[in-house]
Amino acid sequence: MPERVWDYPRPPALEKTSRHLRVIFNGVVLADTTNGYRILETTHPPTYYFPVEDVKMEYLTENSRETFCEYKGIASYYDVVVGNRTIPSRAWAFKHPKGSGDMYKPIAGFIGFYASPFECFVDNERVEPQPGGFYGGWITS
Repeated sequence: MPERVWDYPRPPALEKTSRHLRVIFNGVVLADTTNGYRILETTHPPTYYFPVEDVKMEYLTENSRETFCEYKGIASYYDVVVGNRTIPSRAWAFKHPKGSGDMYKPIAGFIGFYASPFECFVDNERVEPQPGGFYGGWITS
C-alpha cells in the first residue's frame, strides 16, 4: 500500500533509509548515497538528507541565509555552483538540530536538497518536486 502524507506524524519522524538517493545538476552528480535519512512530516512528501561524505561539497558554497524550523532548529543554506550555473539556496543543513530527546541529532551536518531544479532520484525513480518554493519534499509514486 502506498504511503499517504496525511498519515505522517507531528512532530516529524526521522527514518534511516538505504534507498539509493541521487542529485544531479548540469550533468554533475552532486550527491549519491544509500546511507541517507528521510523526514516524514504530516501533509508533506518526504525530505531526504545525505551524509556530507556522499556530497560533492566542492560544488556547494554556504551563504548567509538561515531559516527556522520549530522541530529541527536553524537551517543553514548553500548555493550550488556547477560550471557557469549558480542556483542560490537550494541545499541546506541543520548543523545543530534541536528536538525533543535529540531525535534529529543523526542528521546534524547532513545535506538536504530541494528537488527543483535538480534531477533527483529515489532508487531509479525520478522525483517530482513538492509544489511551492519553501519546502523541500520529494514526491515519488
